[in-house]
Amino acid sequence: MSDGEFERVALVGLGLIGSSIAWAAKRAGLAGHIIGTARSEQTRQTSLRLGFVDSIANTPAEAARNADLVILCTPVGTYGGLAQEIQAALKPGAIISDVGSVKTAVVRDIGPFVADGVHFIPAHPVAGTEYSGPESGFAELFDNRWCILTPPPGADRAAVRQLSRFWERCGSNVDFMTPEHHDLVLAVVSHLPHLIAYNMVGTAADLEQVTQTEVIKYSASGFRDSTRIAASDPTMWRDIFLNNREAVLEMLGRFSENISALQRAIRWGDGEALFDAFSRTRAIRKKIIEAGQDTAEPDFGRTARKTPGKPAS
Repeated sequence: MSDGEFERVALVGLGLIGSSIAWAAKRAGLAGHIIGTARSEQTRQTSLRLGFVDSIANTPAEAARNADLVILCTPVGTYGGLAQEIQAALKPGAIISDVGSVKTAVVRDIGPFVADGVHFIPAHPVAGTEYSGPESGFAELFDNRWCILTPPPGADRAAVRQLSRFWERCGSNVDFMTPEHHDLVLAVVSHLPHLIAYNMVGTAADLEQVTQTEVIKYSASGFRDSTRIAASDPTMWRDIFLNNREAVLEMLGRFSENISALQRAIRWGDGEALFDAFSRTRAIRKKIIEAGQDTAEPDFGRTARKTPGKPAS
């Protein structure tokens, strides 16, 4: 096998990320056999029917047994229990990884259950959509997106290189951070925006002077783009906020200070301050497009939803 390839890959969790990993691995020929498991029998059978897994296990321990790579693709709040459950099933030399959007808590929860000879390499593919479930996955989800690895001190270099190559061949660009720095960065670029979106949609729903019909009817004026990420899986995001609370609260404090500054500018008619703030943020949006992390096309290029395992039409 070459770098990035594994004889047997186990996916614990078969939603958007788990199914997309399977499709991407099949596209690149990275796994001799993909075995998956999920809590729901319906999810397990749907995954088998769609064909992105080669076999199904009824339990995480059964899936992990004899696997060369095990990836936890469930909400981060489940990781400690899962790591304990599969601990005895992991063979020497196996890699255990994850896809969680927080990393300090992942190290805390999984680390104590990693036996000697098993390689623990946390990972976070920074990619996703507002959809969930096994039918939402597609092979291109990770293309030109970043996957951040946070290997602990003393991690086996060959194992880190192999997992890095796996994600590169799934389409990702790979970067390395400490867990603490990762959590601060993601609090800025992902967690706080989701919290704001959830709050904006909730605020609109609570306004008695504006009907729900009007909110929906005129949503294209900007509200629509907030509702996209506010439609994300509530269990996943509950666990993210509870497990990255320090970094999120720090960023929320800074956000509140900036909101207060904009509030003062509006109250006192300070057009220059507003123009400067809006010009600075517009430049950041331009840099995101130039970096290939989004597109300037109408609707942000999301005019067609991709079908499982296949490119968008």
